[in-house]
Amino acid sequence: MPGASVSRAHRREGPHPWRSLVAVVLMTLLSACSTPPAKRWPQRSPEDIRTQLTMLIPATVNDREGWAHDIQQSFAQLDLLPSTDNLCAVLAVIEQETGYVANPSVPNLAAIARKEIERRAKRLKIPAFALAAALRLKSTDGRSFDQRIDALRTEKDMSDLFDELIDRVPLGQRLFASINPVNTGGSMQVSIDFAEQHARQHRYPWGRELRIRDEVFTRRGGVYFGIAHLLQYPASYQRHIYRYADFNAGWYASRNAAFQQALSLLSGIELTPDGDLLPVKRGLLHRRQGETEKAVVGLAARLGLSERRIERDLAKQDEASFEQTDTWRAVFAAADAKAGKPLPYALLPRITLHSPKITRHLTTAWFANRVQGRYQQCINRAYQP
Repeated sequence: MPGASVSRAHRREGPHPWRSLVAVVLMTLLSACSTPPAKRWPQRSPEDIRTQLTMLIPATVNDREGWAHDIQQSFAQLDLLPSTDNLCAVLAVIEQETGYVANPSVPNLAAIARKEIERRAKRLKIPAFALAAALRLKSTDGRSFDQRIDALRTEKDMSDLFDELIDRVPLGQRLFASINPVNTGGSMQVSIDFAEQHARQHRYPWGRELRIRDEVFTRRGGVYFGIAHLLQYPASYQRHIYRYADFNAGWYASRNAAFQQALSLLSGIELTPDGDLLPVKRGLLHRRQGETEKAVVGLAARLGLSERRIERDLAKQDEASFEQTDTWRAVFAAADAKAGKPLPYALLPRITLHSPKITRHLTTAWFANRVQGRYQQCINRAYQP
């Protein structure tokens, strides 16, 4: 979903914690060989993968071969398994987010941009006449910034406009604190912060000299970073739907939401299963306990945990290693015992989506279910006679 957050029955949806590593290995192997004989791709050469992708991409999409090439190349560069399941998962997200458009246009983008500028000016008590004078200045293409705003059509247009406002207009740095407010983009609406961090940690295959923000709005960059965000992290999910929720709400949000649900059962405290186990830090001297941490701390003596241990463990909320912590193990062991059965490993987070581009009530669960439906359609195309 454009502009969404980047930040989290009797049978458990994933394995018990001690089986996590084994499950990941088994799931990978099963995914690789799950295709029925009629549609098996034994050699999985780049050509085979591109051929399969071209078949799976809806016939109405322009340049299916080009999309297939960029997706196959991204899987290869990221060293991810191009199984039918994984390919369909990626195609489902692209279709849901932008309908196969590398740099999508956004309805009413000029109004969205102007409202954001005016909101920031009002918060900073910048007089309207001063803002109007700043926007009358000429930009590098000869038009005024006012005219550039009126002509906005795509997210890349708006990103470029804000970059130039920040660099060239004195009020720009004050309005935006040198930070471009366009924070998602491309065909998979991936977080630009995520893309920039990923490029710092891994070699971007198409050139270190390229600006990552610009690359996100290209087809190859959008799918590369989108696929990395969707699939390049270990999780013991048995269904892709939880990765779709994580794509929208942040890595491990579904796993963390299940932890919150188990904690609610154990503590009797009603927690919102949003996947956020610790509040955003406001500085060393302003750390506060969130509701999830308070609930665990309230059970500390019963669970045999120190408050310091709980804080350290919950700080791993964005890592696979959280499942190996004393806090995870103790909470699930006690909650499973109380329930008399293994509790779910994953749960769709309960999050309402907010963005200037969202004009109706949408949730992370809605997004995940929509993508799941598109994924199933793709799987049906892959396995049809």
